[in-house]
Amino acid sequence: MSKKVFIPLPEGFEEIEFISIIDTLRRADITVISASITDDEYVKGGHDIIIKADTTFDKVDINEFDAISLPGGGWHLANPENSKNIINVIKKMYADKKLVSAVCAAPIVLGEAQVLHCKYTCYPSYEKYITTGEYTDETDVVVSGNIITSRGPATSILFALEIIKYLLGENKYTEVKDKLLVK
Repeated sequence: MSKKVFIPLPEGFEEIEFISIIDTLRRADITVISASITDDEYVKGGHDIIIKADTTFDKVDINEFDAISLPGGGWHLANPENSKNIINVIKKMYADKKLVSAVCAAPIVLGEAQVLHCKYTCYPSYEKYITTGEYTDETDVVVSGNIITSRGPATSILFALEIIKYLLGENKYTEVKDKLLVK
C-alpha cells in the first residue's frame, strides 16, 4: 500500500519548495495530495506562480494520510480560521505518531501547534518566532522522532528525501537519491 502525504498550500507559499517536495516524493511512488487552504484550487505562490492544487482543504479526510508536509512562505498570510484548522491537523497527526514535516518558514506553524519539543531547523532568523524546541543551524535537515524540518529552498530535495527515508526506508531513499544525482 502506498504512503500518502498531505501538502496544504496557503497563498504566498514557496513554489520551489512545493515543487521539489511533491516531485521528489512522487518519484518514490508516494501519493501526494495538495490542498489549497482557500476556497479556490488555484493558489498564487510568493513569486507569482499560480499552482492548481489537487483539492481544497475542506474536502480532505486527514485520517487517510501518513504525513503532512508544509512548504515555507505564506503562512502569515493565511486565513485565520484555516490556519487554526491546519494547526489542529498538525496536532492530531503528531499525536497519532504520523510524520509532521516543515521547511523554511513553515516550522513556525509547528511551533504554533506546540509540537516542536525537539531539535529543529528553519530559515535563518525565523527561529526567533519559535518559542519551543532547540534550534540548530548545523545541518540542512533535522529528523527528530516524527518531525522533519529543513532550512529553505535549496534544501527542499534533501528534505523530501528524508521524508522518503522515514516513510519507505533506506533502500527507496537511496534509489531516489541516486537517480536525482544527489551526493
